[in-house]
Amino acid sequence: MSKIWQLTEKLPPAVMVANPKYSPILLQLLFNRGLQKPEEVEAFFIEEFGSNEYLKHYDPFLFRDMDEAINLIVSCIKAGQKIMIYGDYDADGVTATAVLWDTFKILGAKVDYYLPDRVTEGYGMNKEAIAKIVADDYKLIVTVDTGTRNWEEIEYAKSLGLEVILTDHHVLSDNPAEIPQCLFINCANQGDAYPFKTLAGVGVAFKVIQALVTRSKLNEEQKQYLMERSLDLVALGTVSDMVSLLGENRLLVKKGLEVLNRTKRLGLKELISVAKLGNNATKLDSWNIGFQLGPRLNAASRLGHANNALELILSTDLDEVKRLAGELNQKNIERQEITANIMALVEKDIDQKNIPAIIISVCDLEYDVKTEGVIGLVAGKICEKYYRPAIVITRSQDGYKASGRSIEEFNLIEAIEDSREFLDKYGGHPAACGFSVYERDKLDKFIAKISSIATTKLAGLELAPKLRLDAILLPKDINLNLVEDISKLAPYGQNNPQPKFAAYGLTVMELVTMGGKGEHIKLRLTDGVSSLWAIAFFKNKEFSEIQIGSQVDVAYYLDINNYNGRSEVQMKIIDLIPTK
Repeated sequence: MSKIWQLTEKLPPAVMVANPKYSPILLQLLFNRGLQKPEEVEAFFIEEFGSNEYLKHYDPFLFRDMDEAINLIVSCIKAGQKIMIYGDYDADGVTATAVLWDTFKILGAKVDYYLPDRVTEGYGMNKEAIAKIVADDYKLIVTVDTGTRNWEEIEYAKSLGLEVILTDHHVLSDNPAEIPQCLFINCANQGDAYPFKTLAGVGVAFKVIQALVTRSKLNEEQKQYLMERSLDLVALGTVSDMVSLLGENRLLVKKGLEVLNRTKRLGLKELISVAKLGNNATKLDSWNIGFQLGPRLNAASRLGHANNALELILSTDLDEVKRLAGELNQKNIERQEITANIMALVEKDIDQKNIPAIIISVCDLEYDVKTEGVIGLVAGKICEKYYRPAIVITRSQDGYKASGRSIEEFNLIEAIEDSREFLDKYGGHPAACGFSVYERDKLDKFIAKISSIATTKLAGLELAPKLRLDAILLPKDINLNLVEDISKLAPYGQNNPQPKFAAYGLTVMELVTMGGKGEHIKLRLTDGVSSLWAIAFFKNKEFSEIQIGSQVDVAYYLDINNYNGRSEVQMKIIDLIPTK
């Protein structure tokens, strides 16, 4: 599907005047990310918290309940009372659980963890688990990456005599009666003084560790060690959860990548090895987390239980981590295969000449827990490929379960709300949803209703993926210094994507096919002044009409190709079209 190219607004001259020490292209890229004031620009490049006025507000004790929470944790540790960390089953929840468990254990706590089963328990706390925790004589529950919508379960825990500290990052209910009444540490709480509102669950857990270690009687070197040793996990969870990589998150991930690249955790080292990254000459970056390490951690709960991922991180037994890493790698391969198979089933029913406003697929297969674990991934792939909202539905233990993903033109949760009369459970946000329906008749009525809503809402719109480009850069504008300057924006991720550029009217000077089957294409492109090599992976068929002498418009990333001791700039092609 062809993309709509969108160039961002040109940098206002006033921004260049206000920030004279930075290059215009760097300022343009920051402007595109919403940063233009001198203090914002300076803060982006700060390496340490507290060394800039703009970053002075990162004291963990700015969380309203942090002081009391730390006092409670310390008192439990001193009294030898058992503490349960109640986490979530995704990579964010797993790493957040590991961060607390690891540090609590070092500080002498009697601590254990509980991760719910993705399929049988679902997201959030449940009363059966709480009752078991009480029966096992735990006195304190500390949640991570969960609990904000579990006010009933928290009241139940309190009624059984448990103390509860809630740490989370999910959006609060609009109903004040549904805000949990316990020690409440949530960066999304608009009524809290903590200024950075988009930490991941593992980021909030790290702030608890910061506060706990700061309050301890350890010497400064020991405090620094305890906080730094958690940062590899903070980077893993933050990138995997796709929260904004601006502000504090960017700094946490940047520092965390440094720790991850020299991590001593046996489990992470083995996970890096099975992902075939262990012998990589280049350092691990946020892309490696998002597309290689994070999916392997998430595969644990999609096709089994998240405990396997957590045990891999925490284990100090070499044989055990080799077994667990191998299992996660195999589960990830299996997850990819199941996803591809279901994707093929869904695509069989799509009329390629008349794609509907919303793609809804009922995979009426026999119930399989593994299928249930990947339908969200399939919905995301369908949504991305066809640029339509997509809902994939499969059998569950008690009816049907569904997962949906959407495009920016269609508010999915709003449409779900308008169709809720046919649903038994549902939740989500504008870009994603999940729901359950127990009866097929109700499911059919739901499909008819939401299809009608989508057809009406999307009528007359040009539905095509948007390719947002940061600036126009021709080969004559590009050199190694510029690429190194741009690389200062890393680590890349949500709200801070790898910069994408456009070049118009370039001429193809040379053309080379690459790969065992000639599936890749490499072009030498010139603007009439300078030339650069540009590479497009798996695009040879798509660009088969391009010849030497063709004039093309190119959307691309900038990259440095290191080969035989030489470094040269190259383009990595995102999209290419003949010049009109």
